[in-house]
Parts: sequence; structure tokens; C-alpha cells
Amino acid sequence: MTITEKILASHSDRKEVFPGDLINARVDLVLANDITAPIAIREFEKIGAERVFDPDKVAFIPDHFAPQKDIKAAEQCKLLRDFSHSHNLSLYFEVGRMGIEHALLPEQGLVLPGDLVIGADSHTCTYGALGAFATGVGSTDVASAMATGECWFKVPESMKFIYYGSLKPWVGGKDLILHTIGDIGVDGALYKAMEFDGETIRNLPMHGRLTMCNMAIEAGGKSGIIVPDEITERYVKERAKREYKLYTSDSDAEYSEIREYDCSKIEPLVACPHLPSNVRPAKDLADITIDQVVIGSCTNGRLEDLREAAMVIKGKKVNPNVRMIVIPATQNIYKQAMNEGLIEIFIDAEAVVSTPTCGPCLGGHMGILAKGERAIATTNRNFVGRMGHPESEVYLSGPAVAAASAVLGRIGLPEEIGA
Repeated sequence: MTITEKILASHSDRKEVFPGDLINARVDLVLANDITAPIAIREFEKIGAERVFDPDKVAFIPDHFAPQKDIKAAEQCKLLRDFSHSHNLSLYFEVGRMGIEHALLPEQGLVLPGDLVIGADSHTCTYGALGAFATGVGSTDVASAMATGECWFKVPESMKFIYYGSLKPWVGGKDLILHTIGDIGVDGALYKAMEFDGETIRNLPMHGRLTMCNMAIEAGGKSGIIVPDEITERYVKERAKREYKLYTSDSDAEYSEIREYDCSKIEPLVACPHLPSNVRPAKDLADITIDQVVIGSCTNGRLEDLREAAMVIKGKKVNPNVRMIVIPATQNIYKQAMNEGLIEIFIDAEAVVSTPTCGPCLGGHMGILAKGERAIATTNRNFVGRMGHPESEVYLSGPAVAAASAVLGRIGLPEEIGA
């Protein structure tokens, strides 16, 4: 069996499962945010459930429109808070303790290898980087899981992606996943577990792995997953709040497809409007001027991402025609960035630094685009109207290209500004 099949089998008390099987499986964690939890709460109450299956396994994180941007957002967030208090949820993260959910939960040691995690947010697939099966579901499935501790699944087929070769300067997890989505398309892995493997992955640090699994959904994937190794163990050992189990894929496991990529040929990439699969080398887009740069999100708001952006922009200024918004993904990341002097580098460059929030990524707040404006962002989606006006444009890149573009006032490379 593949790692995905083993995790699903163990959580449904079966010796084995096969792609296409319909199963009921126990969940280790259920999560929702200020957009999706209110729907789940209403459904939970509608079915007459009186208590959650385990108050230590339901996480509510107000991160999309929080800190609350308007009355409607405030009402949504209040619903989460009231429900969490009445059900004694230990994993309710109020503003000041919260962060962007998919950065916060791994950081806090709440998602671990071998876990089965569902979340009412499509980027729940991020946790596959830890060797967990994690996937986004609808709010009604979350409501049912909050009551029963179980969720139904159709066991997905697995696709294997093998990466080999050394990475060029400024190329990281974001470029690897953009290259992959560019190759297979936004529905190339529809309802499949995307298993990332190969020497390049084994040498990829955890933040790069989290970025790759985060964007599995952008290829239509049911999940992204990486077999845990020493890098995984090092990451979870100091954070884990409970026991965990390391699964691996058998050498004779079956995959619907196997693809290989020579990473030494991959350059810093940009996904152009209006699909994450519309990928081109950054060097070919020097004629694209920009109005806004966003460094952050559940895709690239981790400390290493901020370090990379700071390395590029240190001692330089944001172009006078551009606004640059930097959003550390959690309070801990914010604090570490402050201690390392990264926040000062950004402010000296005339960027603004925000409290943790999803904010502009979904066109929520803290960086909405006007008609005709263009942004380059380290976020995960660039659909029509994603960051604001339907006639605005979003380009996706890694932190280094985004930071260099902020200085140049157009899409460009760190080398162009001497980084």
C-alpha cells in the first residue's frame, strides 16, 4: 500500500484499503475558520448534537477576516468564540494567539505524522508535509465529524512525483510545485493523493515541503503527502504534544501515474493570471509592472520565507510606484522575525508589516486590488477577482522574486538588484 492507503486503513480498522473504496474513518483533528466554522456550527446544532466528540480535537481559528474587518466578520468570529467557550474547546485561537491556520497547527505540534486530519478549508492538504493524510472537506462534513469523530472518504488513487537534481539559487518549494502544476494542469491530479518523493524532496527543508503540499489542491489533488524522514522527525520531535506514527509507502505500491522532474533545470517561476498552471519563468516577465507585493499566506508566510524576502530587499527601497505588504503567518513567526531584525529590514525598505491574517490572499482585507491593478504575491491562487476587483491581476511567486519585484516595480529576479 501507499502511505495514504496505510493511514486510511489504520483509521478505519481495516487491514488494507484500495482506491475507490468507500470508508468511514476516525479523525485525529477537525478544523475550521471564521468563514467555514459558522456553517458547521449551524449544521451541528441542526442535527441535534449536544457535544463535540472530543473538545481537544476540534480547532477553531479565526484567520480569514480577523482581526475583524467589519461587523459581519465580527459576528462570524463571535460565533466561533461563543461555541468554543460553551463546548470547552481547548484549540480555539483568539486574535493575539492565532495565526494563519495551516502555519499555526504544525508549529504548535497539533498535527503529526500518521494523523488523519480534515478541515473546512481547501488548503488543509498542507499537513501532508508531515506525513499525515490531510484534506479539505465541506462544512457539513465538519459538523458531522465534530459530533461523531468520523468522516467518510473514497480512498483516492495516488500519483507519485519524483524530483531529482540540485536546485538553482532562489528556487524552492514554491517553484517545484508551480512547475508541477504547470506540467499537469489544475485538474491533473483530480481527487488523487499527490505523493512527492526523490532526492530533491529528501533534501528539501520542512518549510519547502509545507509549501508544496499546501498547493496540491491547486492541481485538483485530494491531498499532498511526503513520507516522513529525519527532517520530519527533527521538526515534530520538539513540538509533538502526543504520540505519532511514521508510515511509509511499500516498494510495490501501485500508483495511477509516476512523473519525474530534473530540478536542476527549474528556474524561479511565476504563475500568471488567471490560473496557477499558467506558469512562466520570472525572467520572461520583465515587461509586467506591478502595484502591490504580498509576502505571506499559508503558502509562504513562514520564518524562512520572511528571511528570504529580507535577504533580497535588505538595504534597498520598495519602488515608489509599489506598495509592499508583509504578513508573518503566526505570532511566533512575527516575534522571531522581530528578534532577527527582519521586521526592521522591511520597514526600512518602506514595506508595511501586518498582524497574522489571511487578509489579502482571498480578497478579504489588508491589501485589496483596485480595477486594473496588478499584484505579485507568495499566495496560492490567482483566479479572477481573487485579491479584489475582477479586472485586477495576481501573479504568484516565491518570496525572493516577490521581494525583488517590489524594488524593481516590475516582475524581476534577485540578481537584477544585486541579491
